Amino acid sequence: MKTHDQIVKALIRRPAVRAEVERIEREEGELLDALLKARHEAGLSQAQVAERMGTHAPAIARLERSLATGKHSPSLATLRKYADACGKQLVLKVA
Repeated sequence: MKTHDQIVKALIRRPAVRAEVERIEREEGELLDALLKARHEAGLSQAQVAERMGTHAPAIARLERSLATGKHSPSLATLRKYADACGKQLVLKVA
């Protein structure tokens, strides 16, 4: 019986699977860049964003790290709260 890691390694060798993984990673990277830019433009620390969102700084650190690593996908509600806390709007579009 193959382990999860073995299955993932086998699947990632397929060009179509690899392309999709790369697309997702690129999009998540772009989203993280946009969120970090919004926070920096607002002159806010993670702790200040957390306070505005009604949470704690470690939660914001986890949110930002999750987008960097791709290990967790935050909800749209969470992303919207983060953007709002930075004085921005979250805008989604289907192209």
